[in-house]
Amino acid sequence: MSRYAVVIEQAEGNLAAYVPDLPGCVATGATESEVRTNIAEAIALHIESLRAHGEHVPAPSTTTSNVEVA
Repeated sequence: MSRYAVVIEQAEGNLAAYVPDLPGCVATGATESEVRTNIAEAIALHIESLRAHGEHVPAPSTTTSNVEVA
C-alpha cells in the first residue's frame, strides 16, 4: 500500500483535490469527506490506468507540512 500526498483546496462552489506525484489525478467534492473519498478512488483508477498502459507508476515522494506564521 502506498500513501500519496493530497492537496485539498477550496474552489468555487466545492472542494478540489490533486496529487502532486500523479499529474492529472484530480477530484472534487461538496465536503471534505466527499473529496477525500473521491480522490482515493481517483488515485486507484489513475494507477490502474498507468499499469494497464504499461506506464511507470510514480512512487510517492511529496511530503507535506503545515507552517505557522505570526
